[in-house]
Amino acid sequence: MADGRGDRIDPIAPVPPYRQIAQIIRRRIGAGEYRPDTRIPTESEIVGEFEVARSTARRAVAVLREEGLVYTVPNRGSYVSRPSG
Repeated sequence: MADGRGDRIDPIAPVPPYRQIAQIIRRRIGAGEYRPDTRIPTESEIVGEFEVARSTARRAVAVLREEGLVYTVPNRGSYVSRPSG
């Protein structure tokens, strides 16, 4: 469940895996690893990195979209939103 960066999800934690993945991506956005208008990992890449089901990856991205951190372009992927203000 590690990706080489040390980011891991804990399958027995009280926080669901999709929320843990959203938190990891949120942290990466905050750290500037994913900059505005750049693509975040695809569902397939999230599945491979964290060894989770595609539905879990989809829910993680949905959380970030609901928070306004990412936007999705159909058939292109999800991208980091520009900061509002």
